Amino acid sequence: MAKKKATGGLDEGAKIRVKSGVMSPDFPDVSFGGWTGSVMEISGKAPAQKFIVEWDSATVSAMPGDYVSRCEAQMLYHVMACLNADDLEIA
Repeated sequence: MAKKKATGGLDEGAKIRVKSGVMSPDFPDVSFGGWTGSVMEISGKAPAQKFIVEWDSATVSAMPGDYVSRCEAQMLYHVMACLNADDLEIA
């Protein structure tokens, strides 16, 4: 199966950094700014594409414990997030 491509180099497998000021879609009081990872999957069509990001080990180890606990309490997978293209930049 071919990798999906998006605009601006945000293809599946791309190493990304979350732009400053971007908050968690699930917990608006948690900043994702500066978090890094890889695009695992792209869904939808531009301009409404969603990017499934898997956080890298450095980001996971630096995550606030409260964020991890809140994700677990709501049965959310804390090592991944779904974000918009405007939230991301190539790392």
